[in-house]
Amino acid sequence: MEINDLLASDGVTADLRATSKKQALQDLARRASEVSGLQERAVFDVLMERERLGTTGVGNGIAIPHGKLANLERLHGFFARLKQPIDFQAIDERPVDLIFVLLAPETAGADHLKALARISRLLRDKAVCEKLRGTDSAEALFAILTESEEERAA
Repeated sequence: MEINDLLASDGVTADLRATSKKQALQDLARRASEVSGLQERAVFDVLMERERLGTTGVGNGIAIPHGKLANLERLHGFFARLKQPIDFQAIDERPVDLIFVLLAPETAGADHLKALARISRLLRDKAVCEKLRGTDSAEALFAILTESEEERAA
């Protein structure tokens, strides 16, 4: 599974202006609703429900909020680079400035886990994160995120 199987260019935001985790998730839920046709409130609720189980702030300025929705037909990804880092109660207690949201159908099972693993692997790459933090363009962010592992290695 590649990132471009999850993420469309209109699912990338280059300068999300949020001052809190809740506001960031609300803004991302709204953007997810616009792109996917899902109800904004349903997306926000599933993301907040997951956060109540434990933070999705995985460290190094990265968060990967995720959840499953009944009326979703396929996996959807949404990425935002925040204008200013925010407190996300991340496991390393550092503020977050890169957020990749993953929404999956309730029946996704292993596909959901494979997608989370793929996103995590991508965002653990320090060079990728440096590139993401070094651009202000949604188009450039999308290109960086969807570049294949082979292209990155070349």
